[in-house]
Amino acid sequence: MSETEADSLRAEVEPIFYFDFSSPFAYLAATRVDDLLPQMPRWVPISMAFVTSAHQRTPWSMREESKERGKRECEERAAEYGLPPLRWPSGWPLDSYSLAALRASYVAASAGCLREFSRAAFERNFLDGSGLGTEADLRAVAETVGLDPDHVLTEVRRPAIKDTLKRETEKAIRAGVFGVPTVVVGEELFWGDDRLALAADALRV
Repeated sequence: MSETEADSLRAEVEPIFYFDFSSPFAYLAATRVDDLLPQMPRWVPISMAFVTSAHQRTPWSMREESKERGKRECEERAAEYGLPPLRWPSGWPLDSYSLAALRASYVAASAGCLREFSRAAFERNFLDGSGLGTEADLRAVAETVGLDPDHVLTEVRRPAIKDTLKRETEKAIRAGVFGVPTVVVGEELFWGDDRLALAADALRV
C-alpha cells in the first residue's frame, strides 16, 4: 500500500469516543482525547448502566472492595494530568446519576455544542461535586453553555431524544463496547483512559 493510499484509508476511519457522565475515567479521557488523537473523534454519549447490564457485570464503582481504590486511582491520574482535584458527588455513583443528562447531551448536539455541554456536565459532576441527578443540575449545565434550560428539559422528555440515546447505546454494545471510556478505531476498541495513546497509534498506522 502506498503512502497516499494509507493516508486515504486513515481519513476514512472516524474514531468514536464513547462516554457516560457518571464515569470519572471518562471525565479524565474527555479532557485529553481531542488533543491526543491525531484525528478529531466523534463524541457519542451512551448509558453505561445499560452497557454493564448487557455484559452482566457490576462496575468497580458499585463494589465495596474496589470503589475506594478506584477513586484513589482517578484522583492520582487527575494530579498526574495537571487537572484540578476531583470532588465526588454525594452518593456517587447512584445518587448523582441521571439519564436526563445524557439525553440532554443530544439536545446540545443538535445545537452544535455537544463537547461544550459534555465538558460542563463532567465538571459539575467531578470538579464541583454537585452531581447530575436533579433538574436543577441539568438547568445549571444548560445555562453554562448558553442553552435555554426550559427548552432542554422539554426536549429530554421527547421520545425521539430518548430513542437516540437508546439507539446509540445499543449500537455501541453491538460493536463490543464493554465500558466507558472507549475509543473505537475501525474495528479496534480501546477501553480505558489509559489506552488513549494506543488508540492514537492505531490511527497513525
